[in-house]
Amino acid sequence: MAMPRIATTCLAACALSLALAQPTSAQWIDDQSSGDYGLPSLTSSDSQAISGEETRLGRAWLRQFRARAPGWDDPIAQEYVEGLVTQLLPHSGLVDTNTLVTLVESRMLNAFAVPGGVIGVNAGLFAFADEEAALISVLAHELGHLSQRHYSRGQARAEQTQIPAMAAMLAGMLIAASGGGDAGIGVAMGSQAAFIQDQLAYSRRFEREADRIGLQAMAQAGYDPQAMVRMFRAMQRMANLQGGNPPEFLMTHPVTESRLSDTQDRASQLRVARPRDEALQYSLVRARALLTIHQRDPQQAATRLAQGETPESARRYLAALIDAERGNVDTALRELDALAREWPDLALLPASAAEVAFKAGRYDDAIERSRRQLRLMPGHVPTTRLLGEALLQRDPDEAWRVLRELSERRPEDPQVFTLLAEAAGRSDREAWGHLARAEQMQLTGRIDSAIRQLGVAKGVAEREGDTTAASRIEQRRKDFLGYRETLEKF
Repeated sequence: MAMPRIATTCLAACALSLALAQPTSAQWIDDQSSGDYGLPSLTSSDSQAISGEETRLGRAWLRQFRARAPGWDDPIAQEYVEGLVTQLLPHSGLVDTNTLVTLVESRMLNAFAVPGGVIGVNAGLFAFADEEAALISVLAHELGHLSQRHYSRGQARAEQTQIPAMAAMLAGMLIAASGGGDAGIGVAMGSQAAFIQDQLAYSRRFEREADRIGLQAMAQAGYDPQAMVRMFRAMQRMANLQGGNPPEFLMTHPVTESRLSDTQDRASQLRVARPRDEALQYSLVRARALLTIHQRDPQQAATRLAQGETPESARRYLAALIDAERGNVDTALRELDALAREWPDLALLPASAAEVAFKAGRYDDAIERSRRQLRLMPGHVPTTRLLGEALLQRDPDEAWRVLRELSERRPEDPQVFTLLAEAAGRSDREAWGHLARAEQMQLTGRIDSAIRQLGVAKGVAEREGDTTAASRIEQRRKDFLGYRETLEKF
């Protein structure tokens, strides 16, 4: 089904959400093996139904977003952001919410929350936020939007506009994420203006509610709530320096002086019971983000990181990554190993060393380093994925085992299924390889391609007499056809 325009694709994404009540991709392989802020109550009897609908809508939205937006594929950064979200969830009223984090390879300063628990973070947010609490303030604010169900509340009086509004928001974000910048912002803001007025996705009232929830969550999680005030003021200064052209985050989350004053007053009333020390880990992940943004000129990343009070260890870490990219692999590994001895509790350091070894083609070294780290920290996702990827070059059957288990833990991770498909193919599990590839396609919004891939998988399974694979493929084919039928109604 051809959908040449982004807006049409977005409409389809929202329609698709209505048919997502079937098993998740995690099940594809089962056959083989306190403050009172005057906020609205979330305990009404119908809140669960709304939450379920939002979850389906958000998952469909994310698949369409992945199909067009430039993803930032960095398992180390991914795990770090997911960890921050996990820390904030209990303090944000979202304990039972199954959140999904998506990273965007864009230097634009932005983060977003989508109904159903989808959190998006641009690499550019790391570049702008020079302290962990600043990043936390943005994540806490976005979780505040989700906990108060601002999208569904905003659309309660305009149910007929729900799908078009969500589609327009996605269209604008895709254009902006792909480098359209102002054009994308114009689509998003123009579409909101056409639909809304007092029904903006995030009205001024909703912004203040999200601020209050975010401030409370920050303080309870051990972060300085004043960081939110500092972050918003820094954004305003940047907008002024750019001639009034604000970052994407301010376009969708406008900051007025009255809102800043309100945030300042409330932040000053909060006390952090157990303050957290500034984490070196944030500076290390920020170094990775800066290197991603400045791929063509790594020295710009080093210059940017050196500004302010960046820990020396973070500067050394970035220098090691740059050395590795320039071919000085031994120098890079010596520095990363030295840092790992100095900071033995930071798993990302040995994980980074294993990554450097792998990218340099030193597969045996990468495997040994990964296994050593997993003995100390079983289940560490970035290291597990790296081990599976390295094993593809040495022991595809073992790679299949490692990646199969990881796919069960990461059922919404397209990159894991990409690697699993390769492992299946190299270990003579051809039918399962095609199935894994189909799952990767449906996770990235390519439903027609996924259905065709299942057809190939079915033929292979029947030829090989693999009845287990054939049964599972047929089940998933019915699911995928259901998705497409729903899409075609729109």
